[in-house]
Amino acid sequence: MKTAVYTTLISSGAVCILLMLFGSIFCTDLLKLIHTPENIIEDSKLYLDIYILGLPFVFYYNVSTGIFSALGDSKTPFIFLACSSTVNIAMDIWFVAAFKMGVAGVAWATFICQGISCILAVLFVLKRLAAIKTENSIRKFSWHMLGRIAVIAVPSIFQQSFISVGNIIVQSVINTFGSGVVAGYSASVKLNNLVITSLTTIGNGISNYSAQNLGANKLERIKQGFKAGIKLVWCISLPLVILYFFAGKYLIYLFIDNPTEDALNTGIQFLKILSPFYFMISIKLVSDGILRGTGKMLHFMVSTFTDLILRVVLAVVLSKFMGTVGIWIAWPIGWGIGMLMSYTFYRTGKWNKNGIEKSNADVTESSCDL
Repeated sequence: MKTAVYTTLISSGAVCILLMLFGSIFCTDLLKLIHTPENIIEDSKLYLDIYILGLPFVFYYNVSTGIFSALGDSKTPFIFLACSSTVNIAMDIWFVAAFKMGVAGVAWATFICQGISCILAVLFVLKRLAAIKTENSIRKFSWHMLGRIAVIAVPSIFQQSFISVGNIIVQSVINTFGSGVVAGYSASVKLNNLVITSLTTIGNGISNYSAQNLGANKLERIKQGFKAGIKLVWCISLPLVILYFFAGKYLIYLFIDNPTEDALNTGIQFLKILSPFYFMISIKLVSDGILRGTGKMLHFMVSTFTDLILRVVLAVVLSKFMGTVGIWIAWPIGWGIGMLMSYTFYRTGKWNKNGIEKSNADVTESSCDL
């Protein structure tokens, strides 16, 4: 276990360095590639340059969170994240309002808060490891262990990378509509990400739950976990759908002071089109959690990439005929197709077959008794 942790820390650092070099060298070129409006490109580059410096904090915080979760402790990283996020909001206001630092102030506030939460998380991980006594010397790095980790990690890396690339392509289409639309989208997509991140986190928890029950050969509990997961994500989705659909206008004001008419209309339009479909994407994310946890990575990647490719292609095509509405409509279409695929893959899993076989066996046994 210690070798796995140290191997992950070292390999993550190597990947992080490569991404930092790439980002630092091609920052401006990448911003121009996605059609960033000229009036905001300097601020965009400034924010991105500072954020790239903080990539090690992002990497190692997430690695630490994964280790805590694997050890059965989800409270410690949550405490770090809650404190960091709260302080980040306060520092954003302080740096921008009091020190008049503008975009740089927001970036540095994020940098500092991510750094503190990351350092604390890594220190706590190392402390936990030190408390576990071992007889033999510990290997700090293992290629064999890295290979075993990569089998699970690489598909997830590709998934997240493709999602990011897809979002960048969509952003490049949005950027062509001007800075007002960009501002409205940036505000509303933060609200959207709040929901998606919450649902994804529950999906990750179900993934761990499914893996544990698969290992214990308690397949019936995977079905129970799916049902419980659906109830949980829908309980989260319902109030947010109502809030976003009917009060989206007021939520946009939390992110933009004195928004232009374009910005406000864009944000409201985005939330009204997407929010009713949170119930649909939540089913996909719960199904995805079970697919990942039970090792069905190919099925998971097929449904995820289908969703992503559809969203990107439809956003590009529909925007030419329907403007920004076409971009927003692409979201629920992709979600819908992806949800049907993920749910179908879940339904064909051996846990469902096991349940059918068990039921048939119970009927046969009862008939014999009679």
